[in-house]
Amino acid sequence: MTATGDYTIAALDTGLRAMRLFLTHDTLTVTEAAGHLRVGRSTAHRVLSTLESRGFAIRDTSGRGYAAGPELVRLGRPAGFGRAARDRLGPVLEDAVRRTGETVWSEALIGDQVIVTDGRESPHPVRVALELGRTGPAHAGSGGLLLLSRMTADQVCALYPDEELEAVTPATLTSRTALLDELAVIRRRGHAVSRGASVPGMTTVAVALAGSSWRDRLALVAAAPADRSGEAALAERAEQLRESAALLAPAPPP
Repeated sequence: MTATGDYTIAALDTGLRAMRLFLTHDTLTVTEAAGHLRVGRSTAHRVLSTLESRGFAIRDTSGRGYAAGPELVRLGRPAGFGRAARDRLGPVLEDAVRRTGETVWSEALIGDQVIVTDGRESPHPVRVALELGRTGPAHAGSGGLLLLSRMTADQVCALYPDEELEAVTPATLTSRTALLDELAVIRRRGHAVSRGASVPGMTTVAVALAGSSWRDRLALVAAAPADRSGEAALAERAEQLRESAALLAPAPPP
């Protein structure tokens, strides 16, 4: 969509177009932004600096580019709710519950919160109940931790400006320092684990579902009672989720 007409404010139009770039790009350098916006580097730098000052952009960890800031992340429409997205996720969820035998669901990140977008319940008589639409702090569960690990450290710090974090249960991470350390482990390991951090007695493991940017990434989560979640079981469950996640069909072009 191109803004036209006598009432267009050129600088505002450029800024809004720059914000839209962050919906499809994890990071942007000044040169890249200038090319996409068809403006000079000095103009692109001023636009990105203005967005940064208002929290809509943030410097990435390399210091050479910009990423979506906390204000833009909070405004981003969560993935996984549209009919097309649910149709794509259905076979993945069906396969995941078959492979793991446990309750599985998909989670989207909205700011520092996660929301359950879809799922399937375990056939076990004793199982974790599926709660579609359930929300909770991202730092208190494996799905949220997995999605936070896909962001830059600077983005995480912008979402969590205070060192102290909410304790949902006695097992929840309660400091930003501990959170950043855990996210580094998750990035190396490739999956996240939560042992009673969101619900006492419930253990969850999460892997990433493919997405082109922070906006449309989802976590695939398997949840089980703690007595079915030893170290070997969790490692196997994570691999089973990866196999199911690989079945996700590519999203149609926008």
